[in-house]
Amino acid sequence: MLTKRIFYRQTKRGNILKIVREHYLRDDIWCGSYSCFTCKAKDKEKVLDEVPKSKSKAVPSEHYIFLDTNAVLDQIDALEESFLTNVIILQTVLEEVKHRSSTIYKRLREIINNSRRKFYVFVNEHRRETYIEREPGESVNDRNDKAIRAAALWYQLHLSSQNIKSVLLSDDAVNRQKAIEMDITALSFSEYAEGTDSVDLIERLSSKRWSELKGEDCTDVYPAHLTPSAIQAGLKAGNLVQGSFFASRDNCLEANVVTDQHSIFIQGRASLSRAIDGDTVAVEILPKTEWKAPSNLVIQTEDTDEITADNEEERQMTGKVVGIIRRKWLQYCGILQLSPVAGHTRHLFVPAKRQIPKVRIETRQGEKLVNQRIVVVIDNWPRNSRHPQGHFVKALGKIGDKETENEVILLEHDIPSTHFSEAVYADLPPNDWTITEEELAKRQDLRDICICSVDPPGCTDIDDALHCFQLANGNYEVGVHIADVSHFIRPNTAIDKEAALRANTVYLTDKRIDMVPDLLSSNLCSLRGGEERLAFSCVWELTPQAEIVSTRYHKSVIKSKAALTYGEAQAIIDDNADESILATSLRGLNMLAKILKKKRLEKGALVLASPEIRFHVDSETHEPLEVQVKQLLDTNSMVEEFMLLANVSVAEKIVADFPDCALLRRHPEPPSANYDPLIKAANHQGFEIDISSGKALSRSLDNAKKPSDAYFNIMLRILTTRCMLQAVYFCSGTLPAKDYFHYGLAAPLYTHFTSPIRRYSDVIVHRLLAVCIGADSTYPELLEKRRSDSICQNLNYRKRMAQYASRASVALHTHLFFRDKVENEEGYILFVKKNALHILIPKYGLEGMVMLTSKDKNQPNPFEFNSCDNTQRAGDIVFHTFDRVVVQLSLDRSNVQHEKLRMFLVEPQVPGFSISSTGELLPMDEDIPTF
Repeated sequence: MLTKRIFYRQTKRGNILKIVREHYLRDDIWCGSYSCFTCKAKDKEKVLDEVPKSKSKAVPSEHYIFLDTNAVLDQIDALEESFLTNVIILQTVLEEVKHRSSTIYKRLREIINNSRRKFYVFVNEHRRETYIEREPGESVNDRNDKAIRAAALWYQLHLSSQNIKSVLLSDDAVNRQKAIEMDITALSFSEYAEGTDSVDLIERLSSKRWSELKGEDCTDVYPAHLTPSAIQAGLKAGNLVQGSFFASRDNCLEANVVTDQHSIFIQGRASLSRAIDGDTVAVEILPKTEWKAPSNLVIQTEDTDEITADNEEERQMTGKVVGIIRRKWLQYCGILQLSPVAGHTRHLFVPAKRQIPKVRIETRQGEKLVNQRIVVVIDNWPRNSRHPQGHFVKALGKIGDKETENEVILLEHDIPSTHFSEAVYADLPPNDWTITEEELAKRQDLRDICICSVDPPGCTDIDDALHCFQLANGNYEVGVHIADVSHFIRPNTAIDKEAALRANTVYLTDKRIDMVPDLLSSNLCSLRGGEERLAFSCVWELTPQAEIVSTRYHKSVIKSKAALTYGEAQAIIDDNADESILATSLRGLNMLAKILKKKRLEKGALVLASPEIRFHVDSETHEPLEVQVKQLLDTNSMVEEFMLLANVSVAEKIVADFPDCALLRRHPEPPSANYDPLIKAANHQGFEIDISSGKALSRSLDNAKKPSDAYFNIMLRILTTRCMLQAVYFCSGTLPAKDYFHYGLAAPLYTHFTSPIRRYSDVIVHRLLAVCIGADSTYPELLEKRRSDSICQNLNYRKRMAQYASRASVALHTHLFFRDKVENEEGYILFVKKNALHILIPKYGLEGMVMLTSKDKNQPNPFEFNSCDNTQRAGDIVFHTFDRVVVQLSLDRSNVQHEKLRMFLVEPQVPGFSISSTGELLPMDEDIPTF
């Protein structure tokens, strides 16, 4: 049967376009039930039980379950609980879920594909008896609800001889009432779930079913949000701006909203207006007279609503959140804070991530879960509620257990860490894959050239290799050879989509979460020594002064002569008796790299620093045995220089050929206000920092050295790093050319080409470069500006989350190392805050806070903050940035949620605050006995 839909659309030019759509209806779309003898389906096409026994007291008869769209969207966590079976997902619902949430659609699909769950997809839109035509003036939502009811009724009539009922689960009271009028059993999802004996199903129910707030949650501090139409009108008129909401890590009453042009400061609970870290929000910028300065306070309690302190000199653009454009609520890990009321089922969930507020959830397992790390999802945040509301999803394990805490890190930072799907593995080549003669004929054969790789110890995903030899004319040929990952990952395949989603490999202290399966990352793509591998080569002819004479790119086949560590390569270079081809190649690379680095720095490239540490881990227990600051050798810099040169060269090539869709990386110049802490700190030490340009800043940093303190310049560079903005990926056609500049590298153009095993950005760049040189064909998405921009947004997000996850992993292992340890160590003040000193410990590369509060509640706080010069004074002692201190390090385990490195001041000695080297509090001056 054929139906036609006819409608008219007006074009931009004002013409009327008639559109006719044909819709086919059939009688041979089966119901999927083993109890049916009418449909002629084969057994393999049947899913639903012949006798679907009831699992809920709310519906005692045998039945199949139908869900409306909102039931799926709101209760997906409950649906993932294996208790519910014999569920019919209508095509109407499936398509609407796909349209409204791709994430939930994917999760629903995984449930449907699990044969044990017995979820059956019924194509009701093409079955003649269940198709519903939309009536004139009828909303899409009303038409879809009608289609759901029609399908449920058809099933009930279709299986009436077997006495199998249809049960519609919907939280829409009107929809339920209309279903009941049609003699269809209709309940809310929670009514059905609460009739079962599954505690886990009930625990996972969305909190949207709550009808009232408890007294402790009621508040009137939050203003109402603007309606979506008012937000759109405000954005269009320029009265509002749209941006991403980033909550402060140190102060729960402060945040920043980042737009394309500005970073807008938000302060106070009313101005934060129920926004949560990661949300896209609408902001009203306040008049300049109402602008505020960051408080410089560390506030991690939700007891207060406003901050009264302000510094007029440091005020910055300030606004208030007036509406939420898009929520970015994730699954959050944390612990349960039990209600003090005995028998109460509503408790507070305390997220591990400090930027996320406490969440009110309902659970009957409070006593059982109190010592567990649990996962919670936020459902909504009513205006009159102090806390957002959510529901329990699952328990991860015991608090403090290393495996549990690792899983927390991955979930908290939204790291995709599930096993690769069967579809992804299906795209892989066989384990015994070898290079064919046909493939070899398409490539440059470089197997006889002395090529080697230089990487950290234990590296198995070797992306890059190098070669260097002198030409007859006295110049050098230098090659950078990169694993040809794009040969194995073809566009729009399952493995390509998975790599695009993951965006990068994530490195934790004791594990690695790969972007691509191990067969590629550690085997077929890894440029291992002595094995033939496919590569993408960038080869230069360089003068002895490291000037580029020519550059060429080609797909190649290489056979690395050695896979070296940085230390092994350095030893070969330093061994003057070694005159092998490999040693000569490495020395040539090292010589040219030093010249390249000198030229780069002369152009204004910055040499920054960050405290990085390496753990020596027990091979059996995987517990940290020792902590060391990472040591850098000349070979580290050697590899870095040629990777930078390759990235710059490739960027220039792909922009020349694809000016509107090249994937590049830029580093915006920081606003001058970002440098204020650096300038003040350097001035106190007698140095001036010139920030007029990157080159001037670089020169200032080079000149700011203390012969008596070699670590001073490193600290200055660490502080400079904190002043920088994040480097980001972008599509070349989305910004003016002047914004392409990479400030930190002083490079007009830059991209990432050299690590395709662990960065999806490099895979895209390889595809662009392959098209440039005629080594591969293009495909539509590669040249779509909007598609490329979307990829860049995900790359930037995943890159940031991977960095945070790596830091969290270091913090976890630091805590494990310092358990049951107490040490006194030399440190330096990195930042002076209003109520804390931010301390850096060079020996371990660790950072922590010394909180400046009186140890004795009966005594006044001995510290006084001076905002003019960013100092803290306690009597005659003044604390400046970069001052040397001695602190006692130990692990504070009093807060099971946030174990933290605890620091107590030992030197200088502040009476009533500092402790002695043995850990005893120094008495106040007036308490010292006189004799």
